[in-house]
Amino acid sequence: MSGTHSDADTDEANGASADANGASADANGASADANGASADANGATDGDADALHAEDLALGYPSTDEPVVETDRVDVPAGEVTALVGPNGSGKSTLLKAMAKQLDPDAGRVVLDGENVANYGTKEFAREVGLLSQENDAPGSATVEDLVYHGRYPHRSFFGAVTGADDAAVDRAIDLAGIDHLRDAPVSDLSGGQKQLAWIAMTLAQDTDVLLLDEPTTYLDLHHQLRVMEVVRELNEEADVTVAVVLHDIAQAARFADNIIAMRDGEVYDWGPPRTVVTEALLADVFDVVASVDADAPDGPTVHPHHPVR
Repeated sequence: MSGTHSDADTDEANGASADANGASADANGASADANGASADANGATDGDADALHAEDLALGYPSTDEPVVETDRVDVPAGEVTALVGPNGSGKSTLLKAMAKQLDPDAGRVVLDGENVANYGTKEFAREVGLLSQENDAPGSATVEDLVYHGRYPHRSFFGAVTGADDAAVDRAIDLAGIDHLRDAPVSDLSGGQKQLAWIAMTLAQDTDVLLLDEPTTYLDLHHQLRVMEVVRELNEEADVTVAVVLHDIAQAARFADNIIAMRDGEVYDWGPPRTVVTEALLADVFDVVASVDADAPDGPTVHPHHPVR
């Protein structure tokens, strides 16, 4: 198996895998909200308990005159799953990019295990933090197995051969993603949902302690959405992987996450455990939806949407 994966293959995909898994550090799943409540008042953990956190952060793009995200503090507690939720354009993916060392802050800093992520080299950071971006491009001739092997690039030297550890990590990632039957299929022949699962497997093969996922359930049917979220929980509970995940589905976030960061207009509206964050007021203020919430449901708050806010 490993003999077919050359250094040339790895070099060809470095551009793709660097963006897709390439590095990411510093999300921060708990954060003083925009309503003015302090981090301590909302139960924030201190920096020693956070895998990633951001301080006094302002984020923008060359095309924007003003920051698109501003927040005093965001925390991603170590060993927990944190979901970033909010409407389109609220700043979720921008914040995740900064945590992933894909976007340099205009002000403030992102910190991984006490160190500014700006001080990490690309490969060094990619050994600590895995990133699944929204949009990814695979080399044209790559099979699913080839693609997943590209997730091992942070662990190999430029001329390093594939090792038994690489083989084991790839097999485990393919099994977790449930795509062993697609192992030899060209990525270009896959459906949108199958491609997403292949990219998820590549990110899992990176075998990091922190995992950042930007809308990983996009393009997936309900069965595969649930499969992906179960994999996230399994990694967290069995391997103690810290996860920050951008989700559009507030119900999935309430069910699978330990913490929720709700964003609106580039700011953190509220954060904390789902049972305290997912409220009828939040759904109206953040999502412009009139809904009722069953806060006592056994799998987390259950949302019953009724109609848009008029």
